[in-house]
Amino acid sequence: MARDPIQVLDERAGPPTRTMSYGDDPTQVYDVRLPERVTRRLTVVVVHGGFWRPEYDRAHASRQAQAFADAGYPTGVLEYRRPGMPGGGWPGTPDDVAAGIRAIRRDPDLDHPWVLVGHSAGGQLVTWAAAQPWAHGLRGVVSLAGVVDLAHGEATGVGGDAIPTLLGGRPAEVPEAYAAADPARLAPAIPTVLVHARDDDVVPFELSERYAATHRAPNVRLTPVDGGGHYGLIDPEHPAFAKVLDAVDLLAS
Repeated sequence: MARDPIQVLDERAGPPTRTMSYGDDPTQVYDVRLPERVTRRLTVVVVHGGFWRPEYDRAHASRQAQAFADAGYPTGVLEYRRPGMPGGGWPGTPDDVAAGIRAIRRDPDLDHPWVLVGHSAGGQLVTWAAAQPWAHGLRGVVSLAGVVDLAHGEATGVGGDAIPTLLGGRPAEVPEAYAAADPARLAPAIPTVLVHARDDDVVPFELSERYAATHRAPNVRLTPVDGGGHYGLIDPEHPAFAKVLDAVDLLAS
């Protein structure tokens, strides 16, 4: 019997090389996964998904992150506070991402140029980061099936109530939050690659299409994947994961 693709969320790699704190909250940590031999002069920073919900933490991204390390990339895996956790939501969640990335950039084992790779909700966070002033010095970001158009996602029910829960309401109720958080409204200052499966029935492919159409620029690239659904992009055993490695390699070069 074929494995259900969502099972990837329950699968785990071995322990990381080490775990470091970047804040006082127990959630404000990142894992370091180092390759046996560094063959890529680039650090991959993984920002996990899960619709920003407390029950989905970085553990489900461990196999994805280990695959980057096995490919020769020093890798950091960022944890952050989510809505429903003290300090999580807007703006605490993106503030954690910014603080965690600052800490990773000071880590002596992760001192190469950096690429951010975010899946689903993590795709929103890395494309948000791509538009921030402090993104200077990052090599680029890779969004995997990202929630990169928050207003349209909210209007079409992507993630149920996940988007208004993150931002504290719907666009008419908290327009300032959507203006500051929605990647579709924020032009990226660094190269941005969107990898998205056409058959994704969790975060529809059209969200990445809309982002790419809005930000028509040489530094934005949409990479459609013919199969893999929502979870193949974080499953190292799925053929779709090769497209993810290709996108990171593209930014590395």
